[in-house]
Amino acid sequence: MSTPPSPSAVARLAQQERSRREMLAMAAIGGAGAGAALLAAPGVAHAAQEKGMPPRGRGPAAYRLTVLGTTDSHGNVLDWDYFKDAVYADSAGNDVGLAKIATLVKAMREERGAENTLVLDAGDIIQGTPLAYYYAKVDPITGGSVHPMAKAMNAIGYDAAALGNHEFNYGIDTLRKFESQCSFPLLSANTVDWNTGAPAFRPYIIREFGAKNARSVKVGVLGLVTPGVAIWDKANVDGQLKFPGVVEQAKVYVPRLKAAGCDIVVVSCHSGPIPGSSYGDALPFPENASRQLAEEVADVDAILVGHAHLEVVEQLVDSKVTPGKQVLMTEPLKWGMRLSVMDLDLAFERGSWKVTAAHAHLLNSNTVPADPEVAALVRDDHAVVRTYVNSVIGTCTLAMSAETSRFEDTAAMDFINHVQADAVRTAITGTPDEALPVLSIAAPFNRDASIPAGNVTVRDVAGMYIYDNTLLGIRFTGAQVKDYLEFSAAYFKTVTGTGPYAPDDVTNAVSPATNTEIPDYNYDIMGGLDASLAYDIDIAKPVGQRITNLTYDGEAVDPAAQFVVAINNYRQSGGGGFPGVKAAPVVYNAQREIRQLLIDWVTDQGVIDPTTFTTFDWELVANGQPVTVEGAAEGGRH
Repeated sequence: MSTPPSPSAVARLAQQERSRREMLAMAAIGGAGAGAALLAAPGVAHAAQEKGMPPRGRGPAAYRLTVLGTTDSHGNVLDWDYFKDAVYADSAGNDVGLAKIATLVKAMREERGAENTLVLDAGDIIQGTPLAYYYAKVDPITGGSVHPMAKAMNAIGYDAAALGNHEFNYGIDTLRKFESQCSFPLLSANTVDWNTGAPAFRPYIIREFGAKNARSVKVGVLGLVTPGVAIWDKANVDGQLKFPGVVEQAKVYVPRLKAAGCDIVVVSCHSGPIPGSSYGDALPFPENASRQLAEEVADVDAILVGHAHLEVVEQLVDSKVTPGKQVLMTEPLKWGMRLSVMDLDLAFERGSWKVTAAHAHLLNSNTVPADPEVAALVRDDHAVVRTYVNSVIGTCTLAMSAETSRFEDTAAMDFINHVQADAVRTAITGTPDEALPVLSIAAPFNRDASIPAGNVTVRDVAGMYIYDNTLLGIRFTGAQVKDYLEFSAAYFKTVTGTGPYAPDDVTNAVSPATNTEIPDYNYDIMGGLDASLAYDIDIAKPVGQRITNLTYDGEAVDPAAQFVVAINNYRQSGGGGFPGVKAAPVVYNAQREIRQLLIDWVTDQGVIDPTTFTTFDWELVANGQPVTVEGAAEGGRH
């Protein structure tokens, strides 16, 4: 006979369980009674909720499957901001990183039973931080390194991850190497071979979970990615991979999962929950289709949503094809800030398992410490990358900040446009286009970006350009330049006077096409290299009639004039839906990363002197009079 545990051992176990439940209750955000059961005393809780059984169990043929989910981790393992070289901090008090997610996953597995728990990710894993960049470009995993995200996710024990669009940023070879380093499959039912249409990655997995007094529960997990990859990473996927629609491919594969005996279908979908597309009608398939997936595809039970960087605690979407059925959707924000907890309560009826209740809540990673095992796995990688981003590569004579770039002309944006335009000018020398004036566009991606006076490090420059975009040159007419600027000016809200206004009162207008605010990265500022491209944006006028006093080198821009425009690959391939860019002739495309161009330029020049490239080219006006925005420079430059 086994010896029963001593009273002191029982007390320790009870205290551990009580502490765990209190921690999880503190971390809980929203949902139906998200933390209530977790606060119960251990003995009472066990009586009411045996692991794998729904609360107040429905008899012997009942089972609870818990699906834990992350998304858009974007290279965040530790709670660290590499651009600031400090612990991550934001105004909402969020923490980031998979090391903290690991703590929450362990606690939930202990709470619900690891044997009753599925752990998924909804994509955008290997891009987004200097840590991710370093192991893609500086010491690439294709050369033998192991990706820190693979180390962390393997240690956590993910069951599967859907591909996100940013998985393709570094090319297919890097993605395949990352896939080989993961102990879990990367799923994408709508990433298919260019020629054959066959799946290029595993479309789905099937897992079985044991249940008392009935046969096991068979769960199918389907992975899907936004079709926008075809636009945003065209240079990496064209001729190799195609990306059919989310709904279209789900209608192919969900019936296959059901035919294979799956009782439950969970979709890990890297496609936002609010319908719409940043690329307009450039593709026949929408960018954000998770809601349509829930509404239009039969037999989907739950969707872990990614891509939109939104906090969606729980949405129960009415199916349009199965009357009375609701599909559970949740999205756990981004960067490891949240962990989604989906509870699917099942009953065994007429020989099969059915979902009787489905709810979700989120756990906030800022309530727990980092898991020491995961942190230790990437400690050396973290140190190497900190050294890299803090290395001095030059000096700057005047500080530059991007904080106000969304509403006033700044040296920071002029710096980006100067480097981009200079690279394109050099590239087209000796070509038929070498005599054309060169313009450049840049968006204020990062409000926190700045370059200090004095020593300048890699992270200072990299913070100016946080995306892994590459540079192209296209040919535009003067008329197309104006149309482009008019489209960009829709970013501003309409005003009636000259202010003063708070920045949020004039920026991030709601787009009628998407019914969401236009993000900073979809507002473009255009400048000239050898001469000034100047214009006013009259935000008292209707969208489409806002660009006034458009001149190049002091002369009104001729609609028939020819220009070469330096532009990033995201924009040129249709990202943001800007007019004219997709059909414009491409005069340069060496696939050079803009961020690295900026770093290389500073390294080569040694000194950044903003007075050599800064010009005051554009301003906000209302009925021709300058608009005052709080925080803007008073006749000076940032």
